[in-house]
Amino acid sequence: MRVIVTRPQREAQQWVLDLSAQGLQAVALPLIEVGPVHDTADVVRAWQHLGDYVGVMFVSGNAVDYFFRSNSALAPVFIGSIATKTRAWATGPGTARALLRQGVAPERLDAPPVDASQLDSEALWQVVGPQVQPGDRVLIVRGGDSLGSAAASSNAAQGAGRDWFANRVMQAGGRPEFVMAYQRGAPEFGSQARELAQQAATDGSVWLFSSTQAVVNLSTCLPGQSWAGARAVATHPRIAAAARQAGFGVVQESRPTLPELVACFKLMQQTAH
Repeated sequence: MRVIVTRPQREAQQWVLDLSAQGLQAVALPLIEVGPVHDTADVVRAWQHLGDYVGVMFVSGNAVDYFFRSNSALAPVFIGSIATKTRAWATGPGTARALLRQGVAPERLDAPPVDASQLDSEALWQVVGPQVQPGDRVLIVRGGDSLGSAAASSNAAQGAGRDWFANRVMQAGGRPEFVMAYQRGAPEFGSQARELAQQAATDGSVWLFSSTQAVVNLSTCLPGQSWAGARAVATHPRIAAAARQAGFGVVQESRPTLPELVACFKLMQQTAH
């Protein structure tokens, strides 16, 4: 049984290594391409005024990496002992690790507990909601779809978490603001990638989806392909719903931690025999 890892290239390769170390056969088939925004003026402006925010919410590890890439040593607000109220908020452990890699002090970082039932915007709000007082500004660092991206139609689902979070900030009397730190796009499917995807639709492989956009991009890259005989593991109920809507015959849900994903894959492996 192969695991098809659909995350962007860099993350996909790391997941392949981690899953392989657990005795699983894994292969990367990135279904999302990420890159910098063409105009970084808004990100630079956000860095210049970072101390004005009570918290900065990062929607993903890519949001962290591209946001910090645009920092020209303007305001190391999250690092050291600078007296500021600004905190870094992560939606899950991968985003939290990305912040720590950038030098964010652990005591300035908030994230859902690792044993939370979900690791998402809703779980994060349970942790940081009490920090938001009327009039407080909150910055949400996100990605955006490239012009012509195959995932444009999935904007509503893809942004559901961050929009839900922004609504909660407003209900608390706060002022949410967005800044786009990177762009997402659909991959160009070459013959090798196309052949792998078509094989994995019917050969018992298990697709690992951690984004609704990846599901949409797959359907767009292979129009007319039946997924009725394909199996998938999704790391969030919204992603699972997208996979079922795309036609996947078997869809399991798992929290996005390595031990739980490995356990889910091995159980699917056992039940297939």
